[in-house]
Amino acid sequence: MVDNSSYKHWRLEIDPRRVAWLYIDKAESSANVLSEEVLDELHEIIGVLAAERPRGAVILSAKSSGFIAGADVKEFTALKQQEQALELISRGQSLLDRLEALPFPTVAMIHGFCLGGGMELALACRYRVAEDEPRTRLGLPEVKLGIHPGFGGSVRLPPLIGAPAAMDLMLSGRTVDGRRAQKLGLVDYAVPARQLKRAAENLIFEEPPAHQPGRLLQLTNSAVVRPLLAGMMRRKVAQKAKPEHYPAPYALIDLWAEYGGDRARMLSEEARSVATLLSGETAQNLVRVFLLQERLKSLGREAAFTPQRVHVIGGGVMGGDIAAWCALRGLQVTVQDRNPESLGRVIKRAQGLYKKRLKVPRLMQAAMDRLMPDIKGDGVAKADVIIEAIFEDVSAKQSLFRDIEPLAKPDALLATNTSSIPLETLCEALSRPERLVGVHFFNPVAQMQLVEIVSGARTDPAEAQRAAAFVRHIDRLPLPVTSAPGFLVNRVLMPYLLEAVALESEGVPGPQIDQAATDFGMPMGPILLADTVGLDICLSVAEILSERLNVSVPERLRELVAAGRLGKKSGRGFYEYQGDKPVLPKTEKTTAAPADVTDRLMLRMLNEAMACLREGVVADADLLDAGMIYGTGFAPFRGGPMHYVARKGMGDLQVRLEELERAHGERFHADAAWASS
Repeated sequence: MVDNSSYKHWRLEIDPRRVAWLYIDKAESSANVLSEEVLDELHEIIGVLAAERPRGAVILSAKSSGFIAGADVKEFTALKQQEQALELISRGQSLLDRLEALPFPTVAMIHGFCLGGGMELALACRYRVAEDEPRTRLGLPEVKLGIHPGFGGSVRLPPLIGAPAAMDLMLSGRTVDGRRAQKLGLVDYAVPARQLKRAAENLIFEEPPAHQPGRLLQLTNSAVVRPLLAGMMRRKVAQKAKPEHYPAPYALIDLWAEYGGDRARMLSEEARSVATLLSGETAQNLVRVFLLQERLKSLGREAAFTPQRVHVIGGGVMGGDIAAWCALRGLQVTVQDRNPESLGRVIKRAQGLYKKRLKVPRLMQAAMDRLMPDIKGDGVAKADVIIEAIFEDVSAKQSLFRDIEPLAKPDALLATNTSSIPLETLCEALSRPERLVGVHFFNPVAQMQLVEIVSGARTDPAEAQRAAAFVRHIDRLPLPVTSAPGFLVNRVLMPYLLEAVALESEGVPGPQIDQAATDFGMPMGPILLADTVGLDICLSVAEILSERLNVSVPERLRELVAAGRLGKKSGRGFYEYQGDKPVLPKTEKTTAAPADVTDRLMLRMLNEAMACLREGVVADADLLDAGMIYGTGFAPFRGGPMHYVARKGMGDLQVRLEELERAHGERFHADAAWASS
């Protein structure tokens, strides 16, 4: 009988057949993470296992949420010195080396997530079995935190599955399900949940040879091939990330290329590399972004509201994609539109989404069965959540709410996806105006994680909380904002886009404007972004904001829309398009962009962000940063607009705004928040 009394986060059981079952169950946490305390206990337990010499050991999770989500990221913030980080990483490596060296079969039995340090722990076991379900996700996503695997993951994975697949997983940070993991060789078996325990036991008693890749894949780790593959990897990574912005993937490539043939040296260099990266600004900011994401998740307590049925009104791209996403996430959905052709397009787009996301025909069909076209609107009466997503017209939206309020259940959540109309105006049509809340999605719905939860002056706070819970149920990030013009994201983004239009109308080529933005770290330049959003939509939002804020609409934008050049969707906007690809105009290499292009773009955005913070559009600077990172892709490695302002110095940025105001006009006038902060 094993004494578990000294363990807070683990439970060890040895059954009559001498199989040890080691359960991880991190105390006071909904998910398992490898905190320092968890690792210390595991260190002690490995000593117990080495002394007990069971027939074999299975490591599994006692939590339904998953196996192990990775290291405890919160502890990273306490690592101020490189030496501290190196000591912690080296201890983790040593622990997993001891696990790997146990003189009997070890199996990681995986369900749900198995990520980062959790995946590295699994790699240190001789075998791995995983649940064959879409919710099972395995990977090493450390690059998203500005580092790379540090507990031996970069050492163990390439020999296990071959360098191309291993490096792709680590460099992209992507995850795979159980079935794909089995095809790669990452796990030995992917089986239904009911067969997991038997699969683990069979591996222990049969002791098959540990997985090895084929001869050709083994050669990919050889000294001759590594430099060639490393060059290809660097070029591929450079297409998406600049080394000065995101050094981690380049450090990982260098590490593998130089030391991939020497296990002991690579382990020590892996630890040293991660310790160096952790102390760098990029990793510190990306860890900050991760913690901001966790805060957004915490704002929507799923227990506060458990919807089953959703009714979406509006079969356009936005409404249809909201409906398709809700069905993908397991809800019963009806989508209403008067035009049958619009509903046909909704179904067609949904099929494409499900094919891409689910792949398995059985799961794809189940999702399609949850999505029902509804011309008459019969779903209104049964829905727990009703989302209005028609065109941006006040009278049309008000008329719709008058019609549906008497039909809706008294406790149904009434929501609007408006991007710019104040809720105070829309709720005038309701007998119970306190019911109305905004759930503002961003396009494309399947990719954009943020949803603004908009509260008007009369919105019941409980309804806003229920809306946030609904957003978490569909795996999105809720951001509470007030019903101010443009809310947060559109309001801060629009001056940035309009300044890009102003620059283009002054003769600065679009590609140079876009290059300045991407050099700063934005995922897409503002000219291409405007074309992608649609110039008609940009014009509509800009005109609405201009009525309430100090925003002027460039004539150039009106001219393009009047000429039918609406952007990517019409084949012509600022750029011309062949399919989805812009045909960029050639610019003379001798024609340099104005020196102030980046400042003009970014300071318009930062100035508006300061105004939003001063006006209380969001509760605090951290939430503003989270909103702009997840709503616009604001350079994550910079930690968010307000964090960037603090790092650069508010006084210096205010001086620069004053210089731009003298050169370019009142639109650069520094908001009062600069002087009061």
